[in-house]
Amino acid sequence: MTLFRLDASIRTDGSASREIADIVEAEWLTGHPGDTVERRHIGVDVLPADAWAAAVGGAMTPAEDRTAEQRAAVTLAATLVDELVAADAVLLAVPLYNFGVSQHVKTWMDLVISDPRAGAGSAPLLAGKPVVLCTVRGGAYGGGTPREGWDHSTGYLRRILADVWGADLTVVEREFTLVGVNPALDDFTDLAADMHQGALASAREAGKALAAAHAAA
Repeated sequence: MTLFRLDASIRTDGSASREIADIVEAEWLTGHPGDTVERRHIGVDVLPADAWAAAVGGAMTPAEDRTAEQRAAVTLAATLVDELVAADAVLLAVPLYNFGVSQHVKTWMDLVISDPRAGAGSAPLLAGKPVVLCTVRGGAYGGGTPREGWDHSTGYLRRILADVWGADLTVVEREFTLVGVNPALDDFTDLAADMHQGALASAREAGKALAAAHAAA
């Protein structure tokens, strides 16, 4: 069986989203020793920002009339969809950046949707497929906090992954990752530590559930 893992952090060391996803992956591999993990790190190996426009244009152009840029973009979009279709389960590690969806994730999703298999009128791309989304936020955005409603990423990701692509979605979240980094948040050290441990525990449970679902399949 194959797990497809996507990382979107711009960091390779010290990434909070990567820490959580590593736990989910470890639990998957415990249940599926020797199985394949396919990886794409779009925060480091960045997808070209202009590829989406070329892919959309290419999709509306007969294959023999496409420019070189359109052919490359259409091929890239197809490759991204192939990675999702071939996987038995999907793991995404996505941080909140500047209150919104990471540009790297948006580019990835736009390219995926440009492929006919994921566009309007097609069957849900991930219909029933188990997907774990590990997402982290530097501050706190829950009900009653000063920045309630400022997280414009998590809701969007749920909408695309679950509602548009039909994934069987589990979300593992961690907040206050900037406590210990930003002195203005020092008063929340204990709360942040509790949130951290809770996220790690949730990641273990999500990974075990992911592995168990496919062990029984």
